[in-house]
Amino acid sequence: MAVLLWEHGVVTSTWVEPSNTATALLLLGRGSDPATERGVECPGDLPAPSDPDLVARATAAKAALGDRVFVLGHHYQRDEVIQFADVTGDSFKLAREAAARPQAEFIVFCGVHFMAESADILTSDAQQVVLPDLAAGCSMADMAALPQVENAWDVLTGSGLAERTVPVTYMNSSADIKGFVGRNGGVVCTSSNARRALEWAYQQGEKVLFLPDQHLGRNTAVLEMGFSLDDCVLYDPHKPHGGLTAEQLREAKMILWRGHCSVHGRFTLDSVTDVRERVPGVNVLVHPECRHEVVRAADLVGSTEYIIRTIEAAPAGSAWAVGTELNLVRRLALAHPDKRIVFLDRAVCYCSTMNRIDLPHLVWALEELVASRVVNRITVDADTAHHARVALDQMLALPGA
Repeated sequence: MAVLLWEHGVVTSTWVEPSNTATALLLLGRGSDPATERGVECPGDLPAPSDPDLVARATAAKAALGDRVFVLGHHYQRDEVIQFADVTGDSFKLAREAAARPQAEFIVFCGVHFMAESADILTSDAQQVVLPDLAAGCSMADMAALPQVENAWDVLTGSGLAERTVPVTYMNSSADIKGFVGRNGGVVCTSSNARRALEWAYQQGEKVLFLPDQHLGRNTAVLEMGFSLDDCVLYDPHKPHGGLTAEQLREAKMILWRGHCSVHGRFTLDSVTDVRERVPGVNVLVHPECRHEVVRAADLVGSTEYIIRTIEAAPAGSAWAVGTELNLVRRLALAHPDKRIVFLDRAVCYCSTMNRIDLPHLVWALEELVASRVVNRITVDADTAHHARVALDQMLALPGA
Protein backbone atom coordinates (compact mmCIF):
# COMPACT_ATOMS: atom_id res chain seq x y z
CA MET A 1 0.00 0.00 0.00
CA ALA A 2 1.10 3.58 -0.54
CA VAL A 3 2.02 5.60 2.56
CA LEU A 4 2.18 9.42 2.28
CA LEU A 5 5.21 11.04 3.85
CA TRP A 6 5.85 14.73 4.55
CA GLU A 7 9.46 15.74 4.07
CA HIS A 8 10.82 19.30 3.74
CA GLY A 9 7.43 20.63 2.76
CA VAL A 10 6.94 18.04 -0.02
CA VAL A 11 4.48 15.17 0.03
CA THR A 12 6.05 11.92 -1.21
CA SER A 13 4.88 8.33 -1.23
CA THR A 14 6.64 5.05 -0.59
CA TRP A 15 5.57 1.41 -0.89
CA VAL A 16 5.03 -0.56 2.29
CA GLU A 17 4.22 -4.24 1.79
CA PRO A 18 0.99 -5.12 3.61
CA SER A 19 1.06 -7.72 6.34
CA ASN A 20 -0.60 -11.07 5.75
CA THR A 21 -4.19 -11.35 6.89
CA ALA A 22 -6.80 -14.06 6.57
CA THR A 23 -8.41 -12.25 3.65
CA ALA A 24 -5.39 -10.64 1.98
CA LEU A 25 -4.75 -11.58 -1.63
CA LEU A 26 -1.41 -13.22 -2.32
CA LEU A 27 1.07 -10.88 -3.94
CA LEU A 28 2.11 -11.99 -7.41
CA GLY A 29 5.07 -14.32 -7.15
CA ARG A 30 4.85 -14.53 -3.34
CA GLY A 31 3.51 -18.02 -2.75
CA SER A 32 0.27 -19.67 -3.69
CA ASP A 33 -2.94 -20.94 -2.22
CA PRO A 34 -3.52 -24.49 -3.53
CA ALA A 35 -7.11 -24.42 -2.36
CA THR A 36 -8.03 -21.61 -4.73
CA GLU A 37 -5.26 -21.42 -7.31
CA ARG A 38 -5.38 -24.86 -8.86
CA GLY A 39 -2.21 -25.72 -10.73
CA VAL A 40 -0.25 -22.55 -10.00
CA GLU A 41 2.50 -24.30 -8.06
CA CYS A 42 5.22 -25.24 -10.50
CA PRO A 43 5.97 -28.02 -9.96
CA GLY A 44 3.35 -29.07 -7.44
CA ASP A 45 0.50 -31.37 -6.68
CA LEU A 46 -3.10 -30.87 -7.59
CA PRO A 47 -5.04 -29.87 -4.48
CA ALA A 48 -6.98 -32.45 -2.53
CA PRO A 49 -10.78 -32.52 -2.97
CA SER A 50 -12.43 -29.83 -0.91
CA ASP A 51 -14.88 -32.31 0.63
CA PRO A 52 -13.17 -35.14 2.54
CA ASP A 53 -16.33 -37.25 2.21
CA LEU A 54 -16.15 -37.41 -1.60
CA VAL A 55 -14.24 -40.69 -1.72
CA ALA A 56 -16.82 -42.37 0.50
CA ARG A 57 -19.68 -40.91 -1.56
CA ALA A 58 -18.18 -42.09 -4.84
CA THR A 59 -17.60 -45.55 -3.39
CA ALA A 60 -21.20 -45.76 -2.15
CA ALA A 61 -22.72 -44.53 -5.42
CA LYS A 62 -20.66 -46.93 -7.52
CA ALA A 63 -21.60 -49.82 -5.25
CA ALA A 64 -25.29 -48.89 -5.46
CA LEU A 65 -25.14 -48.96 -9.26
CA GLY A 66 -23.24 -52.24 -9.39
CA ASP A 67 -22.90 -53.78 -12.86
CA ARG A 68 -25.22 -51.13 -14.30
CA VAL A 69 -22.28 -48.71 -14.49
CA PHE A 70 -18.85 -49.07 -16.08
CA VAL A 71 -16.31 -46.34 -15.35
CA LEU A 72 -13.51 -45.65 -17.83
CA GLY A 73 -10.42 -43.66 -16.83
CA HIS A 74 -7.95 -42.22 -19.32
CA HIS A 75 -4.26 -42.41 -18.38
CA TYR A 76 -4.09 -38.62 -18.07
CA GLN A 77 -6.73 -38.45 -15.36
CA ARG A 78 -5.77 -37.44 -11.85
CA ASP A 79 -5.32 -40.18 -9.25
CA GLU A 80 -8.44 -39.30 -7.28
CA VAL A 81 -10.51 -40.18 -10.36
CA ILE A 82 -8.44 -43.11 -11.63
CA GLN A 83 -9.03 -44.99 -8.37
CA PHE A 84 -12.69 -45.45 -9.37
CA ALA A 85 -12.02 -46.59 -12.95
CA ASP A 86 -12.92 -50.15 -13.86
CA VAL A 87 -10.48 -49.93 -16.77
CA THR A 88 -7.68 -47.48 -17.58
CA GLY A 89 -6.12 -46.90 -20.96
CA ASP A 90 -5.83 -44.63 -23.97
CA SER A 91 -8.85 -43.27 -25.78
CA PHE A 92 -9.46 -46.07 -28.29
CA LYS A 93 -8.76 -48.87 -25.84
CA LEU A 94 -11.35 -47.41 -23.49
CA ALA A 95 -13.96 -47.05 -26.22
CA ARG A 96 -13.46 -50.69 -27.19
CA GLU A 97 -13.67 -51.75 -23.54
CA ALA A 98 -17.00 -49.96 -23.29
CA ALA A 99 -18.28 -51.78 -26.38
CA ALA A 100 -17.22 -55.08 -24.81
CA ARG A 101 -19.53 -54.45 -21.80
CA PRO A 102 -23.02 -54.61 -23.34
CA GLN A 103 -24.51 -55.40 -19.93
CA ALA A 104 -23.47 -51.98 -18.58
CA GLU A 105 -26.39 -49.58 -18.84
CA PHE A 106 -24.23 -46.54 -18.13
CA ILE A 107 -20.72 -45.79 -19.39
CA VAL A 108 -19.13 -43.03 -17.33
CA PHE A 109 -16.17 -41.80 -19.37
CA CYS A 110 -13.51 -39.99 -17.37
CA GLY A 111 -11.74 -38.44 -20.32
CA VAL A 112 -12.61 -35.74 -22.82
CA HIS A 113 -15.50 -35.11 -25.20
CA PHE A 114 -14.23 -36.83 -28.35
CA MET A 115 -13.49 -39.98 -26.33
CA ALA A 116 -17.03 -40.12 -25.01
CA GLU A 117 -18.30 -39.65 -28.58
CA SER A 118 -16.26 -42.64 -29.74
CA ALA A 119 -17.69 -44.71 -26.91
CA ASP A 120 -21.21 -43.73 -27.96
CA ILE A 121 -20.45 -44.70 -31.57
CA LEU A 122 -19.09 -48.12 -30.59
CA THR A 123 -21.64 -49.05 -27.92
CA SER A 124 -25.24 -50.17 -28.38
CA ASP A 125 -28.28 -47.89 -28.41
CA ALA A 126 -29.29 -49.36 -25.05
CA GLN A 127 -26.17 -47.93 -23.39
CA GLN A 128 -25.84 -44.33 -22.28
CA VAL A 129 -22.48 -42.56 -22.20
CA VAL A 130 -21.92 -39.90 -19.54
CA LEU A 131 -19.14 -37.30 -19.44
CA PRO A 132 -18.94 -35.95 -15.86
CA ASP A 133 -18.04 -32.42 -17.03
CA LEU A 134 -19.12 -31.20 -20.46
CA ALA A 135 -16.32 -28.63 -20.38
CA ALA A 136 -13.78 -31.43 -20.69
CA GLY A 137 -12.90 -30.95 -24.33
CA CYS A 138 -9.69 -31.33 -26.32
CA SER A 139 -7.87 -28.33 -27.77
CA MET A 140 -6.45 -30.46 -30.57
CA ALA A 141 -9.84 -31.81 -31.61
CA ASP A 142 -11.24 -28.28 -31.50
CA MET A 143 -8.60 -27.14 -34.01
CA ALA A 144 -10.40 -29.03 -36.80
CA ALA A 145 -14.05 -28.01 -37.07
CA LEU A 146 -16.24 -29.67 -39.70
CA PRO A 147 -16.93 -26.47 -41.74
CA GLN A 148 -13.19 -25.81 -41.91
CA VAL A 149 -12.44 -29.34 -43.11
CA GLU A 150 -15.25 -29.23 -45.65
CA ASN A 151 -13.86 -25.95 -46.95
CA ALA A 152 -10.40 -27.52 -47.25
CA TRP A 153 -11.92 -30.40 -49.21
CA ASP A 154 -13.56 -27.85 -51.52
CA VAL A 155 -10.11 -26.31 -52.09
CA LEU A 156 -8.72 -29.74 -53.01
CA THR A 157 -11.73 -30.40 -55.22
CA GLY A 158 -11.26 -27.08 -57.00
CA SER A 159 -7.61 -27.95 -57.59
CA GLY A 160 -8.57 -31.34 -59.04
CA LEU A 161 -6.87 -33.13 -56.14
CA ALA A 162 -9.69 -34.41 -53.94
CA GLU A 163 -10.22 -37.61 -55.94
CA ARG A 164 -6.51 -38.41 -55.48
CA THR A 165 -6.48 -37.58 -51.76
CA VAL A 166 -7.40 -39.88 -48.87
CA PRO A 167 -8.40 -38.27 -45.57
CA VAL A 168 -6.89 -39.78 -42.43
CA THR A 169 -7.90 -38.54 -39.00
CA TYR A 170 -6.27 -39.16 -35.67
CA MET A 171 -8.46 -40.68 -32.99
CA ASN A 172 -8.21 -37.34 -31.19
CA SER A 173 -10.86 -35.71 -33.36
CA SER A 174 -14.56 -35.04 -33.10
CA ALA A 175 -17.24 -37.44 -34.31
CA ASP A 176 -18.03 -34.92 -37.07
CA ILE A 177 -14.50 -35.24 -38.44
CA LYS A 178 -14.51 -39.03 -38.18
CA GLY A 179 -17.82 -38.99 -40.05
CA PHE A 180 -16.35 -36.75 -42.76
CA VAL A 181 -13.43 -39.13 -43.18
CA GLY A 182 -15.75 -42.13 -43.39
CA ARG A 183 -17.91 -40.44 -46.04
CA ASN A 184 -14.83 -39.70 -48.14
CA GLY A 185 -13.18 -43.10 -48.13
CA GLY A 186 -10.68 -42.49 -45.34
CA VAL A 187 -9.61 -44.10 -42.09
CA VAL A 188 -9.09 -43.29 -38.41
CA CYS A 189 -5.70 -43.95 -36.81
CA THR A 190 -4.16 -44.02 -33.36
CA SER A 191 -0.64 -43.03 -32.39
CA SER A 192 0.36 -46.70 -32.44
CA ASN A 193 -1.05 -47.62 -35.87
CA ALA A 194 -0.57 -44.34 -37.76
CA ARG A 195 2.01 -45.90 -40.09
CA ARG A 196 -0.29 -48.79 -41.00
CA ALA A 197 -3.13 -46.35 -41.64
CA LEU A 198 -0.95 -44.19 -43.90
CA GLU A 199 0.36 -47.19 -45.81
CA TRP A 200 -3.24 -48.24 -46.45
CA ALA A 201 -4.16 -44.70 -47.51
CA TYR A 202 -1.35 -44.53 -50.07
CA GLN A 203 -2.64 -47.75 -51.58
CA GLN A 204 -5.95 -45.94 -52.17
CA GLY A 205 -4.64 -42.61 -53.44
CA GLU A 206 -1.62 -40.40 -54.09
CA LYS A 207 -2.00 -37.90 -51.26
CA VAL A 208 -3.18 -37.81 -47.65
CA LEU A 209 -5.01 -35.06 -45.81
CA PHE A 210 -3.97 -35.75 -42.22
CA LEU A 211 -6.19 -34.41 -39.42
CA PRO A 212 -5.88 -32.78 -36.92
CA ASP A 213 -2.38 -33.30 -35.44
CA GLN A 214 0.38 -32.05 -37.71
CA HIS A 215 3.13 -33.51 -35.51
CA LEU A 216 1.90 -37.11 -35.51
CA GLY A 217 1.42 -36.93 -39.28
CA ARG A 218 4.82 -35.39 -39.95
CA ASN A 219 6.71 -37.67 -37.56
CA THR A 220 5.10 -40.79 -38.99
CA ALA A 221 5.63 -39.82 -42.63
CA VAL A 222 9.22 -38.63 -42.25
CA LEU A 223 10.66 -40.83 -39.52
CA GLU A 224 8.81 -44.07 -40.25
CA MET A 225 7.98 -43.96 -43.95
CA GLY A 226 11.00 -42.25 -45.46
CA PHE A 227 9.27 -39.07 -46.68
CA SER A 228 11.14 -35.78 -46.66
CA LEU A 229 9.99 -32.65 -44.92
CA ASP A 230 9.53 -31.15 -48.38
CA ASP A 231 6.89 -33.81 -49.08
CA CYS A 232 4.77 -32.29 -46.31
CA VAL A 233 2.84 -29.02 -46.42
CA LEU A 234 0.90 -27.37 -43.62
CA TYR A 235 -2.71 -26.41 -44.30
CA ASP A 236 -3.84 -23.46 -42.15
CA PRO A 237 -7.67 -23.30 -42.02
CA HIS A 238 -7.50 -19.65 -40.99
CA LYS A 239 -5.86 -18.57 -44.26
CA PRO A 240 -7.35 -18.46 -47.77
CA HIS A 241 -6.69 -21.76 -49.55
CA GLY A 242 -4.95 -22.93 -46.39
CA GLY A 243 -2.09 -20.52 -47.01
CA LEU A 244 -0.89 -22.79 -49.85
CA THR A 245 -0.58 -22.36 -53.58
CA ALA A 246 -2.10 -24.80 -56.05
CA GLU A 247 1.43 -25.91 -56.94
CA GLN A 248 2.31 -26.64 -53.31
CA LEU A 249 -0.82 -28.77 -52.99
CA ARG A 250 -0.03 -30.62 -56.24
CA GLU A 251 3.55 -31.36 -55.18
CA ALA A 252 2.73 -32.44 -51.61
CA LYS A 253 2.33 -36.04 -50.54
CA MET A 254 1.20 -35.18 -47.01
CA ILE A 255 -1.19 -32.29 -46.41
CA LEU A 256 -0.94 -31.70 -42.67
CA TRP A 257 -3.66 -29.87 -40.78
CA ARG A 258 -2.46 -27.00 -38.60
CA GLY A 259 -3.39 -28.59 -35.28
CA HIS A 260 -1.45 -29.87 -32.30
CA CYS A 261 -1.72 -31.12 -28.73
CA SER A 262 -1.36 -28.27 -26.27
CA VAL A 263 0.46 -30.55 -23.82
CA HIS A 264 2.88 -32.37 -26.12
CA GLY A 265 3.42 -29.30 -28.28
CA ARG A 266 5.00 -27.40 -25.40
CA PHE A 267 8.09 -29.66 -25.24
CA THR A 268 11.07 -28.14 -27.05
CA LEU A 269 14.56 -29.13 -28.12
CA ASP A 270 15.78 -27.06 -25.16
CA SER A 271 13.77 -29.35 -22.88
CA VAL A 272 15.71 -32.35 -24.19
CA THR A 273 19.08 -30.60 -23.97
CA ASP A 274 18.36 -29.38 -20.45
CA VAL A 275 17.32 -32.76 -19.06
CA ARG A 276 20.35 -34.47 -20.55
CA GLU A 277 22.54 -31.97 -18.70
CA ARG A 278 20.62 -32.39 -15.43
CA VAL A 279 20.22 -36.18 -15.38
CA PRO A 280 23.31 -38.22 -16.32
CA GLY A 281 22.58 -41.22 -18.55
CA VAL A 282 18.92 -40.27 -18.96
CA ASN A 283 16.78 -41.95 -21.63
CA VAL A 284 14.41 -39.50 -23.31
CA LEU A 285 11.05 -41.11 -24.09
CA VAL A 286 8.41 -39.02 -25.85
CA HIS A 287 5.00 -39.27 -27.47
CA PRO A 288 4.79 -38.85 -31.29
CA GLU A 289 2.50 -35.83 -30.80
CA CYS A 290 5.66 -33.92 -29.84
CA ARG A 291 7.35 -31.55 -32.26
CA HIS A 292 9.51 -33.06 -34.99
CA GLU A 293 12.79 -31.75 -33.57
CA VAL A 294 11.92 -33.13 -30.12
CA VAL A 295 11.11 -36.56 -31.53
CA ARG A 296 14.37 -36.57 -33.50
CA ALA A 297 16.34 -35.73 -30.37
CA ALA A 298 14.63 -38.38 -28.21
CA ASP A 299 15.92 -41.90 -27.62
CA LEU A 300 12.54 -43.59 -27.91
CA VAL A 301 9.17 -42.53 -29.31
CA GLY A 302 5.78 -44.18 -28.90
CA SER A 303 2.15 -44.09 -27.87
CA THR A 304 0.94 -43.80 -24.31
CA GLU A 305 0.69 -47.58 -23.98
CA TYR A 306 4.21 -47.91 -25.45
CA ILE A 307 5.54 -45.41 -22.90
CA ILE A 308 3.99 -47.40 -20.04
CA ARG A 309 5.33 -50.74 -21.33
CA THR A 310 8.81 -49.29 -21.84
CA ILE A 311 9.02 -47.92 -18.30
CA GLU A 312 7.69 -51.16 -16.82
CA ALA A 313 10.32 -53.19 -18.68
CA ALA A 314 13.21 -50.82 -17.93
CA PRO A 315 15.95 -52.09 -15.59
CA ALA A 316 16.19 -50.88 -12.01
CA GLY A 317 18.45 -47.89 -11.64
CA SER A 318 17.76 -46.55 -15.12
CA ALA A 319 16.84 -42.90 -15.63
CA TRP A 320 13.99 -41.66 -17.80
CA ALA A 321 12.72 -38.27 -18.91
CA VAL A 322 9.18 -38.70 -20.23
CA GLY A 323 7.54 -36.26 -22.61
CA THR A 324 3.82 -36.72 -22.07
CA GLU A 325 1.06 -35.56 -19.72
CA LEU A 326 2.22 -35.02 -16.14
CA ASN A 327 -0.43 -37.09 -14.32
CA LEU A 328 0.81 -40.19 -16.15
CA VAL A 329 4.48 -39.36 -15.57
CA ARG A 330 3.87 -38.87 -11.84
CA ARG A 331 1.94 -42.14 -11.66
CA LEU A 332 4.76 -44.00 -13.40
CA ALA A 333 7.34 -42.47 -11.07
CA LEU A 334 5.37 -43.51 -7.98
CA ALA A 335 4.83 -47.04 -9.35
CA HIS A 336 8.54 -47.54 -10.09
CA PRO A 337 10.59 -46.12 -7.21
CA ASP A 338 13.57 -48.24 -8.30
CA LYS A 339 13.93 -46.07 -11.42
CA ARG A 340 14.50 -42.36 -11.79
CA ILE A 341 11.56 -40.99 -13.77
CA VAL A 342 11.29 -37.27 -14.40
CA PHE A 343 9.07 -35.01 -16.46
CA LEU A 344 10.75 -33.79 -19.64
CA ASP A 345 9.97 -30.14 -18.97
CA ARG A 346 10.80 -28.18 -15.83
CA ALA A 347 7.30 -26.65 -15.72
CA VAL A 348 3.99 -28.26 -14.78
CA CYS A 349 2.11 -29.54 -17.81
CA TYR A 350 -1.23 -31.06 -16.87
CA CYS A 351 -3.85 -31.41 -19.58
CA SER A 352 -6.15 -28.65 -18.31
CA THR A 353 -9.29 -29.95 -20.04
CA MET A 354 -8.71 -33.55 -19.01
CA ASN A 355 -8.33 -32.38 -15.42
CA ARG A 356 -11.80 -30.87 -15.47
CA ILE A 357 -13.00 -34.37 -14.67
CA ASP A 358 -12.39 -34.18 -10.94
CA LEU A 359 -13.85 -36.08 -8.02
CA PRO A 360 -16.71 -33.63 -7.35
CA HIS A 361 -17.94 -33.99 -10.94
CA LEU A 362 -17.59 -37.78 -10.85
CA VAL A 363 -19.50 -38.01 -7.57
CA TRP A 364 -22.26 -35.78 -8.93
CA ALA A 365 -22.62 -37.88 -12.10
CA LEU A 366 -22.72 -41.17 -10.18
CA GLU A 367 -25.16 -39.94 -7.54
CA GLU A 368 -27.46 -38.59 -10.25
CA LEU A 369 -27.46 -42.03 -11.90
CA VAL A 370 -28.36 -43.59 -8.54
CA ALA A 371 -31.31 -41.18 -8.45
CA SER A 372 -32.31 -42.32 -11.98
CA ARG A 373 -31.26 -39.04 -13.56
CA VAL A 374 -28.86 -39.28 -16.51
CA VAL A 375 -26.74 -36.13 -16.72
CA ASN A 376 -24.31 -34.96 -19.39
CA ARG A 377 -25.22 -37.74 -21.79
CA ILE A 378 -23.09 -37.75 -24.95
CA THR A 379 -24.88 -38.76 -28.14
CA VAL A 380 -23.80 -38.77 -31.77
CA ASP A 381 -26.49 -38.45 -34.44
CA ALA A 382 -27.17 -41.58 -36.47
CA ASP A 383 -25.76 -40.39 -39.80
CA THR A 384 -22.52 -39.10 -38.30
CA ALA A 385 -22.18 -42.22 -36.17
CA HIS A 386 -22.65 -44.47 -39.21
CA HIS A 387 -19.92 -42.83 -41.27
CA ALA A 388 -17.60 -42.49 -38.29
CA ARG A 389 -18.07 -46.20 -37.66
CA VAL A 390 -17.09 -46.87 -41.29
CA ALA A 391 -13.78 -45.08 -40.73
CA LEU A 392 -13.23 -46.81 -37.38
CA ASP A 393 -14.03 -50.23 -38.85
CA GLN A 394 -11.52 -49.54 -41.63
CA MET A 395 -8.92 -48.93 -38.95
CA LEU A 396 -9.81 -52.20 -37.25
CA ALA A 397 -9.40 -53.97 -40.59
CA LEU A 398 -5.82 -52.73 -41.03
CA PRO A 399 -3.12 -55.44 -41.07
CA GLY A 400 -1.95 -56.11 -37.54
CA ALA A 401 -4.87 -54.24 -35.95
